[in-house]
Amino acid sequence: MSNPNLRMSLSCPMPKLDFDIITLGHGSGGLLTNQLLDKVILDVLQNPILDKRHDGAFLEMNGPMAFTTDSFVISPIFFPGGNIGDLAIHGTVNDLAMSGATPQYISLAFIIEEGLNMEELWEILHSIKHATQQAGVKVVTGDTKVVERGKGDKIFINTSGIGAIHPKAKIDATRIQKGDKVILSGPIATHGIAIMSQREGLQFGTSLTSDSQPLNAATLALIEEFDEHIKFFRDPTRGGVASSLNEVASSQKIGIDLKGHKIPMLDEVRGGCELLGLDPLYVANEGVFIAIVAGSKGEEVEDFLKNIDGFEQASLVGEVVEEHPSQVILHSGIGGKRVVHMLVGEQLPRIC
Repeated sequence: MSNPNLRMSLSCPMPKLDFDIITLGHGSGGLLTNQLLDKVILDVLQNPILDKRHDGAFLEMNGPMAFTTDSFVISPIFFPGGNIGDLAIHGTVNDLAMSGATPQYISLAFIIEEGLNMEELWEILHSIKHATQQAGVKVVTGDTKVVERGKGDKIFINTSGIGAIHPKAKIDATRIQKGDKVILSGPIATHGIAIMSQREGLQFGTSLTSDSQPLNAATLALIEEFDEHIKFFRDPTRGGVASSLNEVASSQKIGIDLKGHKIPMLDEVRGGCELLGLDPLYVANEGVFIAIVAGSKGEEVEDFLKNIDGFEQASLVGEVVEEHPSQVILHSGIGGKRVVHMLVGEQLPRIC
């Protein structure tokens, strides 16, 4: 097997094909394209809506909806704990979840570089299938294009997602006010450091895996339990926690105080950040969200979240204040403090 990170299941062996790699012919719209779709992509992801093979999907939807789109160009495409396929599904599902929506349907478009090994594509497709089942969504339409060698870095994926807004959801940054609490759902910077551990020349002997996971079950549970007391969600992907909180502080002209000693982080991540000279507040996450909740419910939300599987390390890490509007201030455990600015430039390239 060409890639040591491949985890192909023996329960879903790849069918016998006349080709081992993707060629430009697979993007021609002809016989090879149809073989790729019929025997590989549509066979793995089949469902009644996708099986119609129309140019668009016929959907039944009612009430307020959330819609999102994203593109995934991560390098390497396989990393500890996942690959570009499940990352794409998780990313789109989580964007909908941050809107207070129940993810329902996803579109999936591949841009594949000529020469991609079929075993790698097969593994990516099964990761996508598992991720959609885990999140309770369906891939209902999509597209596949093939580009020449050297023009695609193996595979890029574009997704769009649609979901119904939960009737109790009132996710709106304008509702944030003084005294509201800031909660992190789990340890930060895990995804970014897991990716960096795989980059050439940056491996530092760690078993760290990406935190990439769907967040919709947890966010919907919070909305169901605390309804309007949940004011805001954000998944701190590129730019990390620091940039996400700065966006909120700046747009709403509020101040945010963070307690540095309350911010959860794995020891491996802390060590990796020190080794690489990175500030974990700016490192990307793919399985963590920020919740800003009514001040009177902060501890209750924290405790509730800790009782959800996978979120045991949730922590109340800060508070909204009137002082220093548009700024995020980090307070250390020994009394020091510093301004946490928005990320300038690109700290970690190609992490999603």
